[in-house]
Amino acid sequence: MNIFVINGSPRGEKSNSYQLTKAFLRGMTLALGKAPDTEQVNMKTVSVNELHIHPCLGCFSCWNKTPGKCCIQDDMQEIIEKLLWADVIIWSFPLYYFTVPGGLKNLIDRQLPMLLPFMTERKDSFGSGSHPSRYDISRKRNIILSTCGFYTAEGNYDGIYSLFDHMCGKDQYTALCCGQGELFRVPELSERTEAYLKFVEKAGQEYVKGGIQESTWANLRQLLYPKETFEAMADASWGINRESGEKESESLIFTRQMAALYHKAAYQGKDLVLEMYYTDLNECYQILLGREGSSVFTDGSQTATTRIETPYTLWRSIAAGEIRGDEALMKKMYKVKGDFHLMLQWDTYFGSGKTSPEGAIKKNGAAQGEDCRNLHIPPRGTNMNLLLLPWIIFWAAASIHSYNGSLLSIASCAVIPLLFYRNKKTIYDTLTAALVIGFSLGIFLGAPKRILLPLSYLSFGIMWTASCFRKIPLTAHYSLNQYGGEGALQNPLFLKTNRILTFMWGILYLLTPIWTYFIMGTRITALTGAINSILPIFMGIFTAWFQKWYPAKVASGD
Repeated sequence: MNIFVINGSPRGEKSNSYQLTKAFLRGMTLALGKAPDTEQVNMKTVSVNELHIHPCLGCFSCWNKTPGKCCIQDDMQEIIEKLLWADVIIWSFPLYYFTVPGGLKNLIDRQLPMLLPFMTERKDSFGSGSHPSRYDISRKRNIILSTCGFYTAEGNYDGIYSLFDHMCGKDQYTALCCGQGELFRVPELSERTEAYLKFVEKAGQEYVKGGIQESTWANLRQLLYPKETFEAMADASWGINRESGEKESESLIFTRQMAALYHKAAYQGKDLVLEMYYTDLNECYQILLGREGSSVFTDGSQTATTRIETPYTLWRSIAAGEIRGDEALMKKMYKVKGDFHLMLQWDTYFGSGKTSPEGAIKKNGAAQGEDCRNLHIPPRGTNMNLLLLPWIIFWAAASIHSYNGSLLSIASCAVIPLLFYRNKKTIYDTLTAALVIGFSLGIFLGAPKRILLPLSYLSFGIMWTASCFRKIPLTAHYSLNQYGGEGALQNPLFLKTNRILTFMWGILYLLTPIWTYFIMGTRITALTGAINSILPIFMGIFTAWFQKWYPAKVASGD
């Protein structure tokens, strides 16, 4: 297969439209490389901005004086040779004033030598007349890959479609046109644009295999960002104050674009004010997050609910993914004052784009969740209730009635695994089942309950405490569901918070066997499970408080 790529952007390979093209080509080459007995793939690429192509003179010498040859001696003759050589022609370009860029239009005009001068009717009945091709191009396939600066391609490509309908035949080419093209060059938004480019790559694979599937087209038609969000970011990017017309600073432009990512659906009944103080510039801006959207204030007139003190260069690096925000926070490279709730829920307020400091505390798993939503597959999370339930049943039931309690505990360990089709299992779930069944069998077979029950608490405490010395402490496997998914495991503050909590829970259950042993020697032995549930209730309250207090304390730099 011979593939000829015509990059019609004046920006060459740095263009936004060429990002689409590279993704589509990756998909094509991947599919062709895996196909059995595939013919050799040859690819040639030209950038129109590097070519020397004069405008057509309209002299018709290529028709009547030197048939098939243009009188102008420039690079166009080589282009015609490649057009005739190609099996697939990819036209890559941005939308310029509702049509193709000027240089590419010159190239298209100069295809006249490839036509015969005679009048003919088109087979597709498009237009009111045509000229037949000088060559057999019936098997050539054409693809349009284009971006534009509007929020959507819909309604803006009529001129392009009309041109290519005339050139290639109506419905005889494939067009993938994407709005919001300027976002492809913004590193802070790369998470969203890269997700879109994955679908473009998939489209390239499917094109080779026979055609792009409707499900892929549906994903390609999705907006990168909602109209309101995109247009706010686009307006801010010019750096011109809408009222005064004056040029704005780079840091203010960045802050406005960050504010544009606010999801007003996240509004929780109370206005929030995020204050960004860029310490290296001594500049301070406030973002009001309200019911109707976001507003940026430059006069300090609002009362901040959350204040971030950071070097501007650092925040840009975090937003661009050059440094992890959570790591920078742990290293005290920036501070967060006031209500830390906004940082914990950063993705909820500002989405999954990397304009956040990797969520500071929360983020990091958004890519996984986003992928699952695009594929319409709910992400599978861990569930601590499934870990605790066998233990609770054993401690409560076995302390009341040895025989029936042991049977009930074994039954729970047999039934609970059936629930894991909806949840992700951890090593601690597996270890729990083995230990509970082991202790239940021991009591069932007549082992002293007063010995085995304290030992069960001890083993539970050892499991928690020992996990503190592993890379990921036990509680982190389960609390990550509230903090963005698996990506939270890369967050050092998240891990440290959970390591402290896991250790404290472990110590509690290492001590529990002591008083359990003595309680079981009294008349209230049947109440052992109930008594041992009192301290965990208070510990649970403490855990909920500590999860909020400790990250906020670290973030404040105190």
